[in-house]
Amino acid sequence: MSAAASSVKDRLGERAKQTRDIVYDLRDPATHAFDLYHDYTEVRPGGGTYVNVVRTGSRASNPRARNLDTGEAIPAQILKGAAITKAGISDPDLPKITPETEVVVFRFQPLKPGQSVRLRMSETYTDPSRYKLVGDELVFDRTFGRPANAVVLPAGWVLTNSAAPATISRTADGRTRLDFLNPRPDEVAVLITARRASAP
Repeated sequence: MSAAASSVKDRLGERAKQTRDIVYDLRDPATHAFDLYHDYTEVRPGGGTYVNVVRTGSRASNPRARNLDTGEAIPAQILKGAAITKAGISDPDLPKITPETEVVVFRFQPLKPGQSVRLRMSETYTDPSRYKLVGDELVFDRTFGRPANAVVLPAGWVLTNSAAPATISRTADGRTRLDFLNPRPDEVAVLITARRASAP
């Protein structure tokens, strides 16, 4: 006898499959800016759009994307307010649309049954309230909802504190990288501080 489909399968599947990863590449904190890329595997038949909701207080720029299976570039655009509704954009994570609501939309060839596609989507964010310089201290204060998240400090900065457990490593160019795992269905609050490295 086959097992019956669970009534809560949508809540169970995402964490078990771990189809999303995101890496934050911090620029100098005086700019309040960081680059990020997020990798995502789409498997839903008919799926051909990925919507990234920009957090209130953040500003997105330079969106770009690529199909990692083929290397093909994927169109991306930033939409705000009424333009979101006009474009017919819908997504479970999309909040009630206001004039200030902003999203980044990535469109790709809709999938046929049995197909999958691995996407890499990149953006630059400017967020003065969550990434800043306080005195001479770098402060990165952001919540993470995805299962796998990483933060790479700018060159020349040394980690001083992390409020959440992380695996710390060095990148090939000598920068500090923190990897956070969040197996829970809610968000983890990540607060990082760093200082400039002393001159050799």
